[in-house]
Amino acid sequence: MIETGKIQTLEINRITAIGAFLYDGTDAQNVVLLPEKEVPKSARVNDDIEVFVYRDSKDRIISTTRRPKILLGEFGHLKVADITKVGAFMEWGLEKDLLLPYNEQTTKIQKGRDYLVYLYLDKSDRLCATMKIYPLLKVGSDHKIGEWVEGYVYQINPELGAFVAVENLYHGLILMKDADIDIQCGEKVNARISEIRLDGKLILTPNRQAYKEIPKDAILILTKMNENQGLLPYNDHTSPHIIKKELNMSKSSFKRAVGKLLKEKKVRITERGIEKNGR
Repeated sequence: MIETGKIQTLEINRITAIGAFLYDGTDAQNVVLLPEKEVPKSARVNDDIEVFVYRDSKDRIISTTRRPKILLGEFGHLKVADITKVGAFMEWGLEKDLLLPYNEQTTKIQKGRDYLVYLYLDKSDRLCATMKIYPLLKVGSDHKIGEWVEGYVYQINPELGAFVAVENLYHGLILMKDADIDIQCGEKVNARISEIRLDGKLILTPNRQAYKEIPKDAILILTKMNENQGLLPYNDHTSPHIIKKELNMSKSSFKRAVGKLLKEKKVRITERGIEKNGR
């Protein structure tokens, strides 16, 4: 049986000028074309070949030896290639982009950005993407409170928070009080499980992205401290000239970075200068 949206091994029934016609080895009347440019030069009738089956731009069943980024029944993080009157088209590794219909979008999307989608067959047997993945996710994972997990934000409710597909499989939610004000659909997040609800859904506390959590000036200070046994002999009274010479940053940038590290309890101020906590 030839199945749309799946990787499968089919048999070459015949080879013509336009390509090879493949079938499942039982029904020679039910064939699918593998275009000539994708037929291996060594291919012969009765050879097996692994292909992906889908519909081309003229809505004809066709096969390809390319492997798309997402298969039927799977989640994928895909980039928007174009936005048209019928919906958005997403890059998924094939010549024909994948349609994300307007009625399957959960937010206003932008060209060039990535979004988490699920691949399904519509009523016309065409492969399409959907952002409506809430009912497709599972509960009852083996995760424990305190564990760190990864996932993609797939929907935002201003009253509840950011819905996250944990490992592209489980229900997760970052409560609005814990979410960054600029968090967006499609964003990848690294978060800690703070609660597992009675229904099995995961409540998450995000780990802010490094560039938001610790500015690069603060990272430089930590690096210098590590190189100097956890100590830097500088403080508010150190001259701007020395700060610039030793750390290549302004005195104001230095004070902001140290303030951030103090707030994060990564360092402390002593008589000798700045010391790393846990030293």
